[in-house]
Amino acid sequence: MSVHVAITRKVLPGKEAEFKEALRRFLSESFAHEGVHGASMITSLSDTNAREIGILRTFRDKQERDDFYNSEQFQKWEAYASTLTEEPVYRELTGLEAWFRSPAAPPRIKMALVTLCGVFPTSLLLYFAVGPVIKDLPAVVRLFINAALMVALLTWLIMPFLTKLFRKWLKR
Repeated sequence: MSVHVAITRKVLPGKEAEFKEALRRFLSESFAHEGVHGASMITSLSDTNAREIGILRTFRDKQERDDFYNSEQFQKWEAYASTLTEEPVYRELTGLEAWFRSPAAPPRIKMALVTLCGVFPTSLLLYFAVGPVIKDLPAVVRLFINAALMVALLTWLIMPFLTKLFRKWLKR
């Protein structure tokens, strides 16, 4: 299963152009590492956050992610990048934001259909399995419980399974 990592770096004042150019080169060179399946730079459209740079990386699996971050190539990059930025923030994407993350996202209609394939059966399951147990609670509490269970099941179980199951169709 693919692993997605979001990195946020705040560039030191006056170092923005140097960092962006160095990052472009490094992102391109990083594809030489076998397990790297995607890498993107995200910059702000406004001047207010011009120093904040986002980097999205996709790896084949956790082992490839760890191999990349422990590689000499990455260690050299990190040593150089740390002279141009504040301490980076790394976050593995595991929830909704990672369901369809790939170098080329599938068409929205395909994402919607796969999501519907997850939401409909999950809502039926919750209706029949949880509904009778919480039927005497106030409507707002019942809706909250259903929503919380729906999000948890979709995020950690259903959508990772469905995106893997429909991977080939989604990429076409």
